[in-house]
Amino acid sequence: MRGTLSCVELCAGAGGQALGLERAGFEPQALVEIEKSCCNTLRANRPHWHVIEDDVKQFDGTPYRGVDLLAGGVPCPPFSKAGKQLGSDDERDLFPEALRLIDEIRPRAVMLENVRGFLDAVFENYRLRLKRQFERMGYIAEWRLMNACDYGVSQLRPRVVIVALRNDLSAAMSWPQHADRPAVTVGELLHDQMAINGWPGAKQWAQRADDIAPTIVGGSKKHGGADLGPTRAKKAWAALGVDGMGVADAPPERDFIGMPKLTVNMVARVQGFPDEWQFTGKKTPAYRQVGNAFPPPVAHAVAAEICWALTRRKTFALAA
Repeated sequence: MRGTLSCVELCAGAGGQALGLERAGFEPQALVEIEKSCCNTLRANRPHWHVIEDDVKQFDGTPYRGVDLLAGGVPCPPFSKAGKQLGSDDERDLFPEALRLIDEIRPRAVMLENVRGFLDAVFENYRLRLKRQFERMGYIAEWRLMNACDYGVSQLRPRVVIVALRNDLSAAMSWPQHADRPAVTVGELLHDQMAINGWPGAKQWAQRADDIAPTIVGGSKKHGGADLGPTRAKKAWAALGVDGMGVADAPPERDFIGMPKLTVNMVARVQGFPDEWQFTGKKTPAYRQVGNAFPPPVAHAVAAEICWALTRRKTFALAA
């Protein structure tokens, strides 16, 4: 479905946030992403999207002035507990670029995603400065810690979502309510894929995998191949009957014995991607695209509230 509201997305990745925005009624005017593998995935799944393969620092926002929404998932390492939490001292901190582009584009609303570490006490001054910068540009900004499992995704995956609306629109914004039903277990979610090649242990495996997943991580290009995270995450996966030491090329065969690994497609389903969304490239870069993504159902939940706030304001304006 083509959207009725326009958006520009920064650091678009492999399309997790873009899918959520699309479902909420936004049509992207541009998606900016520096990673070639991610750009290939975006183009393969949505050939009509305008994908710009470039560094956000080189992107000129002025041609897109006045779009309804500027969205993005600015890099998380400056705030992640897995890193040094350098914040503004980290060269990967792209919040200054996001603010520059907000000033150039002057969207009606902004939606930015980052890791839970953004809310740590060490970044209190950083958050206050960010809020003041939004205010100087005429926006009221709020943020929430959102757990993906509250919106139907079968993993915890806590993420901070920042929403800023123009002063004249902010009163119309509400944060999304939790889904009516709890997220299904990993076993319920993946049983059909584990059984697709006739593995007789699939049913027993699904009964053991009776909880949601730990947070999926994409990892770094500097550190090894695809696996399901650090030691603590691997232990959590093992409790679900999953070998987290790597990612499989295919589901278990009929004669498989042992603890299965997940495939890229299985991990994508755990992230909330639809099965038809295909990730281009070899296994490791494809897995990293999935692991670093913003779960589409969470993006959709927030974007739907933004859409409602913007369209309600338009309706009021027309009525007046």
